[in-house]
Amino acid sequence: MGRDTPNAIARAEAAARARGVRLRLLNDSNPTRHGLGPDRLPGVYEADPRGSLTARRALARFLADSGRGGTGSVDPDRLYLLDSTSEAYAWLLMLLCDPGDAVLAPVPGYPLVDSLASLVGVRVRDYRLRYDGSWTIDAADMRRVLESPDGDRIRAVVLINPDNPTGSYVHEEERREIVDLCRRYGLALIADEVFFGYPLEPLEGRRRLAGEDGVLTFALDGLSKSLAAPQAKVGWIRVSGPQEQIAEALRLLDRIADDFLPVSARMAEELPVLLEGVEDRTGVVLDRITGNLRRLEGILASRQGCPVSLMRPEGGWSVVLRIPSVIDEDSLVLRLIEDKGMTDQPGYFFDMPGNGHLVLSLLPAPADFIEGAAAVLDLVDDMLDGR
Repeated sequence: MGRDTPNAIARAEAAARARGVRLRLLNDSNPTRHGLGPDRLPGVYEADPRGSLTARRALARFLADSGRGGTGSVDPDRLYLLDSTSEAYAWLLMLLCDPGDAVLAPVPGYPLVDSLASLVGVRVRDYRLRYDGSWTIDAADMRRVLESPDGDRIRAVVLINPDNPTGSYVHEEERREIVDLCRRYGLALIADEVFFGYPLEPLEGRRRLAGEDGVLTFALDGLSKSLAAPQAKVGWIRVSGPQEQIAEALRLLDRIADDFLPVSARMAEELPVLLEGVEDRTGVVLDRITGNLRRLEGILASRQGCPVSLMRPEGGWSVVLRIPSVIDEDSLVLRLIEDKGMTDQPGYFFDMPGNGHLVLSLLPAPADFIEGAAAVLDLVDDMLDGR
């Protein structure tokens, strides 16, 4: 009998509960059920591997009412609350992969997936994003990796919608092709959509992967980005897909969640109130990032013959600048530190294709953003002039 198969006692307990029997736990080691909890944390802790049902119901209503839930109705029993999307990645890698298995993830991209995968013994295989005036997913590259000698060890495709730092959304034709690939090769889909609510330009057909029913899909989101509050440690997973695959995924994910325990009771209680502030806070951040993007475009346009260009972003909090490839990225950042008292992240941190990229955040206050962007452009001019 495998570790994931309920034993005779667990089956009997489940049957008794199904008959309405309220079993008294003689081995109950939860101090809050015995009047031993601290006064500052009142109430009885009820362990639910998916997180508080009350909080999940509030989240399901919010996702449905705000349009953030993607396609289909939002079932609270297919939501998991946890501390962060980083934790969600780790749970899903453990769910879908055995040690030595792999997932497909995009490059350029934020290095989080590689780091988390290494912690659980999972490999990451890359598929490329290509830039030709806008970023697109190279599905042919994805197929090439899947058909490689160890392609049968790949268990899932990671989609970042929109990607970080390129800011590229998953376009509708790309979505259809990737869902088809996942079905053909028996892969799950992990969709990271934490930046979805921050479009930088109109994009027809832009939509979430949350609720995708063509393939087993795990959509990740959380308050860290939607509330602009990294300290608000609440993330969630929405599970969707074919019914028979969902049932097995929920069973196994419950076991992982039960081992790690859900988000804290205090954060679960706060969630309905925190969700009320999401729309306003998202609007504030959206005004800032779109305003700074327009300012950056104006600065670049005002400099005749400017050797720096903007690689077109569609969403997110960052932009990628293309700088002359004769300038070494490390040298530029080191000069920023020494000459300007500023620092930044070079493109190779994100596996950008070749030398000549710099990633700028759109979040700073306008005056600070303008000063930083001007410092980069001035320094590029100096370095080209040999100064």
